[in-house]
Amino acid sequence: MPLLNAPRPLPYTIALVLMAAGNSERFANSNQESNPSNFFNPKARFIKKQWLRIGEKALWQEVARNFCAQYAFSEVIITASKQDLFYMHNISEHTIVLGGDSRAQSLKNALEVVKSDFVLVSDVARCNVDFSVVERLLACIDSVESKICAVPYLSVADTAFYKESENKGTYLQRESLKLIQTPQLSHTQTLKKILDSKDYTKFSDESSAFFESGFDVKFVAGSRQLHKLTFGEDLGILQSLGVASAENIIGSGFDVHGFEEGKEMVLGGVKIESPVGFKAHSDGDVALHALSDAILGAMNAGDIGQWFPDTSREFKGADSKKLLQELYHYARSVGFEVVRCDLTILAQTPKIAPFKQAMKECIAELLEIEVANVSIKASTTEGLGFVGRKEGVAVSALATLRAIDWRRI
Repeated sequence: MPLLNAPRPLPYTIALVLMAAGNSERFANSNQESNPSNFFNPKARFIKKQWLRIGEKALWQEVARNFCAQYAFSEVIITASKQDLFYMHNISEHTIVLGGDSRAQSLKNALEVVKSDFVLVSDVARCNVDFSVVERLLACIDSVESKICAVPYLSVADTAFYKESENKGTYLQRESLKLIQTPQLSHTQTLKKILDSKDYTKFSDESSAFFESGFDVKFVAGSRQLHKLTFGEDLGILQSLGVASAENIIGSGFDVHGFEEGKEMVLGGVKIESPVGFKAHSDGDVALHALSDAILGAMNAGDIGQWFPDTSREFKGADSKKLLQELYHYARSVGFEVVRCDLTILAQTPKIAPFKQAMKECIAELLEIEVANVSIKASTTEGLGFVGRKEGVAVSALATLRAIDWRRI
């Protein structure tokens, strides 16, 4: 007996490809222009639109969920930027493929893993999917051999002018114009052959590739619901999807470093006069390392060793403040803000009390939170263990994160 509200079976094998590898440059720039106060507010500038939060999920996850709830796709492939690839692999059950420098390159990379008869390609930025449009696209397929590209379009309601040069141009017949949207449904092997045989970088979408190559392009009625999230002023289209969850997310981190003679000691971002520092590939700031892991833990984004491996010369002697700030900026770019943090430093030496306030101020500045939201506690181990023997320091950390409410950016 079929499940109630189960995804609809499809007549052919159809892969879903979601384009999510962009850097959101237009979105970030327009958000700054439309709200000049954001120029001085780095919190507003780092969020990529595909990572805006709907409930607890990123926008790309929500779009994938909505598609998969409607149709039984044979494959689901999502493109990711190089920066996001590891994290998206970590949190998604779908196939994540490295994107390229252009949409066309990202699509070509995705097609390399597609085995289905047809491929439905959609931009995550067209997040309000109108499934009546998808039904019209599916109706264009006559057989498994249909070498077509089916695309939705909107008619142009306004007067259109084509500017050829500074003082020359032409008014266009708007009745002849079509505004092309996604998703677009294509015969997989035909699309692959086109992109393999031509300069694919000049194609802005699949329909233009099919059209220039002499293949059939079928146009179906599109939907204004498919408006693309491109600029900050477009954020209102997310209203129908929902807002970010207000729940706090807590991550924990723990790190240990032994002492090394003759090395500068840095703890909690503060330099401490001492005959020993910490034995480590980086500067060994055990407090910031534990805090970094706590932030990554809350995000489910691996650990500090995966982000900054101690086998890489790039991070030899690295300043842990810069590493923490890089992780913080990444957390913001994928839709999280740090709310507060709590560190417990286990040390027989050095004495922590004289440096607590400086540590709190340093961490607060790095994470752009109030000093009052940074807690640092210290304890000895009563002479027990490696800490008690003054062989090193251990730190445990908790970080509280929250999804950024897109209504505030």
